[in-house]
Amino acid sequence: MASEPIAREGVLSFDLRERWLDNGLRVIVQEDHTTPVVSLHIMYHVGSKHERPGRTGFAHLFEHLMFQGSEHVPDDAHFRHVQDAGGTLNGSTWFDRTNYFETLPSNELELGLWLESDRLGFFESAITQEKLNNQRDVVKNERRQSYENRPYGLAVETVLRMAYPEGHPYRHPTIGYMEDLDAASLEDVKDFFRTFYTPDNAVLVLVGALEADRGFELADRYFGGIPRGPGAPQVTAPPVPASRETREQIYDNVQFPRVYMFHHAPAFGGPGFEAAEVLTQLLSEGKSSRLYRRLVYERRIAQDVSAQVWPTEDCGLSFIVATARPGVEPTTLELAILETLADVQQGALTGREAEGAVNRSLRELVGALDGVGGRSDAVATAATFLDQPGYVNEIVARIRSVTPEAMVQVAKEWFVPERRAVLYVIPETSAGGDA
Repeated sequence: MASEPIAREGVLSFDLRERWLDNGLRVIVQEDHTTPVVSLHIMYHVGSKHERPGRTGFAHLFEHLMFQGSEHVPDDAHFRHVQDAGGTLNGSTWFDRTNYFETLPSNELELGLWLESDRLGFFESAITQEKLNNQRDVVKNERRQSYENRPYGLAVETVLRMAYPEGHPYRHPTIGYMEDLDAASLEDVKDFFRTFYTPDNAVLVLVGALEADRGFELADRYFGGIPRGPGAPQVTAPPVPASRETREQIYDNVQFPRVYMFHHAPAFGGPGFEAAEVLTQLLSEGKSSRLYRRLVYERRIAQDVSAQVWPTEDCGLSFIVATARPGVEPTTLELAILETLADVQQGALTGREAEGAVNRSLRELVGALDGVGGRSDAVATAATFLDQPGYVNEIVARIRSVTPEAMVQVAKEWFVPERRAVLYVIPETSAGGDA
């Protein structure tokens, strides 16, 4: 039978079944026979926050290396195998985790399990200096394109440095720094793999057209023989004490000034997280949102404005970004943003706009969870960050319970100067002869 994403009473009701293999691999299965496809999602509890000083970018570099073949899978064949079977695949790196995922016809599930188990159990022997050099160059080029040579590309990296103190696990970007990528040796890479890429540091989620018992049986067949690891060190990114607002401005090859306003925020799934997410919907999602209406429509001082809360395992971060119209100073944008936040903090929210923000959040959530790929990602994230895969069944009720008062409280607690970092990105032409 088809899985019922939303029960009549307005809560999620996914039947999640889980087991641990003897080697510590956590396996979660959710049957959904709506369509004859299955999503395979393996998430390793390792991200950029687990990197040591001088070796930043390792988690992301490793994501690239993991697609370069393993002992029984030729170089670059992982993509070909999945695509030839009619599937899709990818991987991604975040501060707290690295994940790999495939969506395949359900009769090709074993192909995905074999590929993922081979690069977990038989990858180290396939790592070569040539592959490391090749993928290091790929990542460095990616950094140039996304950071150094992209308009506003260094802004987020700068704000992370402003928002977090020296030595904080969230202070550096996931892509790492050029000098650290250059310093990576083959033995460094192998040691990183041995430390973090182990069954007991991972969760495997299967969602789709499969019987749960069959899923557990296949998971044990393909992964059960891989030995448990030495115990990956767990890193916690501590909350940053509220102290003072930090401010900087940088010059870049851009046409218009842009304001980045970051605030420390609740961690994923923690107290206030859902209220913060709904608040960002109220602030920036749609033409009737507070920031869009004030900055773009009424005052015509911004070309665009957005707001978001980053879903991080430990201390969170939210940001508001606005790009100025021609002739508008960044100070004008900042003041308008602060006025909007002050309105919220003073309780100037209507029940109707709060309900609209809740409904938009629910629409996005249900859309993400409707597909097997988005659902497997959500389950894996909840299991990894919270040790609660069932969080996906609570999230609708949590969002529905967000009140105007809860959003006001979040704004008062978090969107304050002592938790704030403000960055102006200014066109280089404004720097005059010093540019």
